[in-house]
Amino acid sequence: MKIERRYDIDWIRVLAFDILILYHVNMFFVPWGWHIKNNEIVEWMRWPMLFVNQWRIPILFVVSGMGTRFVLYNKTGKQYIRERLSRLLIPLIAGILLVIPPQVYIERLAEGQFAGSFIEFYPHFFSGVYPDGNFSWHHLWFLPYLLLMSILATPIFLNLRKGENKMLKWLHRKLDKSAFNLYLFAVPLFVVELFLEPFFPITHALVGDWYALASYSLLFIIGFVLISLGNSFWDSLNRIKAYTLITGIISFPLLLWLWFNFEVSIFIPIAKTINMWSWILTIFAFAAKFLNRDSKLIRYRNRAVYPFYILHQTITVICGFFLMNLHMHYALKMLIMLVATFGVSWFIYAFAILKIPILMPLFGVRSIKPNASS
Repeated sequence: MKIERRYDIDWIRVLAFDILILYHVNMFFVPWGWHIKNNEIVEWMRWPMLFVNQWRIPILFVVSGMGTRFVLYNKTGKQYIRERLSRLLIPLIAGILLVIPPQVYIERLAEGQFAGSFIEFYPHFFSGVYPDGNFSWHHLWFLPYLLLMSILATPIFLNLRKGENKMLKWLHRKLDKSAFNLYLFAVPLFVVELFLEPFFPITHALVGDWYALASYSLLFIIGFVLISLGNSFWDSLNRIKAYTLITGIISFPLLLWLWFNFEVSIFIPIAKTINMWSWILTIFAFAAKFLNRDSKLIRYRNRAVYPFYILHQTITVICGFFLMNLHMHYALKMLIMLVATFGVSWFIYAFAILKIPILMPLFGVRSIKPNASS
């Protein structure tokens, strides 16, 4: 089955990573632990961040699953795995060796744990595993998780790709009967939330991170299934988008109330799952209505999003290090960090990565064929 190109999915991917950059800039100011902290903590900022935090990473895994359906359209399983290794493993290794060490170095300087130059520090980057040691993949954790999921899920995807797949036929019938059956996808997510989340806090260490692995893997596979449903999915979204929006608006404050009033309650994982899934459906629904159109902007930004993701946090941490102890209003610091993070990321992308061919695969940038349309 041929899958139609969806520019709204490209926009969701780009905007989700934009939110990620904004989120990491704001981590410099909120009470939650991060690599370096501002000298003034901004208490109110935690609330919008807590709202975004419920769906920002989950929607990236859904989008990744959707993108996998496009990639697998004309590839064998072996070709797909080779493509995943080149697109995920190579940038991960390059990022760990080139992009992450300055972050750890700045953190050690800020904490008074190291006093020499970066060149002097670099050999120490390979001493022990973070946080006790220095070696880490920091914000690049998304890449090994996605790589592992891609490899393990390949047999599932190859089966779902078949035109006569029984589960897809069943889902088509369910969605034709009621668009609200899109909430059936929340059921396995709720089961993981109920039985794994209390016992396996998210670590992003891969090993032993069972709740994150199970939840993100489900979202990844769900994304593949949803895009495989074609018009049944998009038509169902359009029919219930007002209801998903209202459900999201109601469920988030309800979730906060439950958190503040109950230490343990069956209603917490229910509210958390419904809130997350409602916002994901709402974002897809309104993006489909307003953003599913081609443009030079989305083509440029979609190609640049991967190197921006790899580069951004190092730039944010370096900029924050020089601002952290200055007596300056937090809003001005935030503005400087945002402009610096996006600006320097773009400068490196436009004038280094795109100009030096050997850097392109290290940052996940595909070369454009002369007659390619995108």
